[in-house]
Amino acid sequence: MTPQVVRVLVADDHPIVLDGVVLALQHTSWLRVAGSARSGREAISAVETLRPDVVLLDLRLPDMLGPEVVQALRVRVPDTKIILFTAYPDHAALTAALEAGAHGAVAKDTDREELIEVIRRVMSGAHEVRVDVGAALTRKLRQCGLTRREYDILRHVAMGETNPEIALALGLTRNTVKTYLQRTLEKLGARNRIEALTRASQLGIL
Repeated sequence: MTPQVVRVLVADDHPIVLDGVVLALQHTSWLRVAGSARSGREAISAVETLRPDVVLLDLRLPDMLGPEVVQALRVRVPDTKIILFTAYPDHAALTAALEAGAHGAVAKDTDREELIEVIRRVMSGAHEVRVDVGAALTRKLRQCGLTRREYDILRHVAMGETNPEIALALGLTRNTVKTYLQRTLEKLGARNRIEALTRASQLGIL
């Protein structure tokens, strides 16, 4: 049994999800919901203010990408644990969010006991992923015709990075990044970055 009360913040833009989490956790003596947020920016602000022990973070918030929120939280509140809580367990962006520093992942349709167990294990220091993210990413990229490198570059584009910044982050030359990006646009049938990001979101890879 976890010795202290664990405070959970729920970041999700659907109020019914918060109600469900409260219902799921209210009969567990060592858990309580500390607050909620309905966007990525609200989540970052709320976590900095409330300093919860755990954030249950929806992968698809209306204003920010899941990996981007995770990255910001890891910089601002490194001691807070982040568990991805998603209705899309096969979403390719799960891998990116875990690579950005999330401590675990669980599907929203999981039962109460499993959700509590994931929180308990993450709080004990475990990296607890209850979705098959590797297979999901491989399948999604295959369907889109993208390579993993093209996906990595697209993910950095989605976080607002320029070609030089992407090159530095991935250890590539600027020309190589430009070539990969052009190839990605062609595969997605996009004329520019905005269209590529829109198409990638529709396909479920961002």
